[in-house]
Amino acid sequence: MSSIRAKSFKSDLKQSSHFRLGLPLLLVNTMMSINKGKEVAEGSSILATVAGTADGARVGAGGVGDQRNPPPLSRYESQKRRDWNTFGQYLRNQRPPVALSQCNANHVLEFLRYLDQFGKTKVHLQGCVFFGQPEPPGPCTCPLRQAWGSLDALIGRLRAAYEENGGLPETNPFASGSIRIYLREVRDSQAKARGIPYKKKKKKRNPLKANEVSSSFPIQQP
Repeated sequence: MSSIRAKSFKSDLKQSSHFRLGLPLLLVNTMMSINKGKEVAEGSSILATVAGTADGARVGAGGVGDQRNPPPLSRYESQKRRDWNTFGQYLRNQRPPVALSQCNANHVLEFLRYLDQFGKTKVHLQGCVFFGQPEPPGPCTCPLRQAWGSLDALIGRLRAAYEENGGLPETNPFASGSIRIYLREVRDSQAKARGIPYKKKKKKRNPLKANEVSSSFPIQQP
C-alpha cells in the first residue's frame, strides 16, 4: 500500500514539475508570437505610410508642376523676346559695351545697318541693268538687304519691349523721329530698286460706326 502511494506521489510531483517548467516556455512562446505579430503589423503600417507619402509627394509634385508651368507664349511674344535679347547682345559686344540706359537712336540705326548683312532681299543698285525690274531675268551682283517690312516690324517689337523692360516712352530710342525717317528712306529706295511700288493699306471703315455717326447728326428737313 505504501509503495502504491509513493509511486502516485512521484507521478504527481513529476507532472507538477512539468507543468511548472512548461508554463514559462508557453508564456515565452506566446509573447514571441505576440511581438512578432506587432512587428508585422508595424512593418505593414510603415510601408503603407511610406507608400502614401510617396504617392502624396507625386501628387503634390504634379500639382505644383502644373501650377508653375507658365502658359506658352504667342508667336509675337516669343519673337519680341528673341529680338530684345539679340539687341542686348549687340550692345554688349560693342567696344566699349553700351548699357541699355545709355542706348540712343544712333545705336539703333547702327543695329539696323548691321542686320543688312543677314538680309535675303535683293536690292538692285543704280547701275544695275535690272534696276527697277520686279522680276529680273537673270542673276546680278547686287547686295542682299533686310526687307523694309521686316525692319519696320522689328522696330515695332523692340519699341514695345523697351517699355516693357522699364524704359520710359519719352526716352524710347526706337520711337525716335530719325528711326522713322530711316525706315521711310529704306522703303522708298527698295521700292524703286525692285520696281515694286509701296501701297499703303487703307483702313477699313466700320459700317456700324458710320451709321452711328450719321444717326447722331440727323439731317433736318426744311
